Amino acid sequence: MKKSVLIFGLAITSVALFGCGSDSSPVTTRPEDTQAPSTEPAMGGSQIANPASEYCISQGGTLDIVDESTGQVGYCNLADGTRVEEWEYFNAG
Repeated sequence: MKKSVLIFGLAITSVALFGCGSDSSPVTTRPEDTQAPSTEPAMGGSQIANPASEYCISQGGTLDIVDESTGQVGYCNLADGTRVEEWEYFNAG
C-alpha cells in the first residue's frame, strides 16, 4: 500500500513540475495587435441616433455641429431662420 501511495505521489509531483516548465517557442506579434484601439466608430457598425438631432430633423430643421471650447454642440436651424441648441429645442418640444 505504501509503495502505491509513493508512486502516485511521485507521479503527481512530476506532472506538477513538468507542467510549470517554460515554453521556449518564440512569440511574434503583429503590429495591429499592439496598436491602441481607435476612438472612431467601426465602419458599418451600428450607432445610436441622438434623439435631439432626430427631433430637429423630424421638425424640418437642419443640423450644425460646432466645436466650442466646452466640446461639440449641435444647433438646429429651423425653417423660419431660428437657430437653437438642439437639446434646448428637444426639451421644449
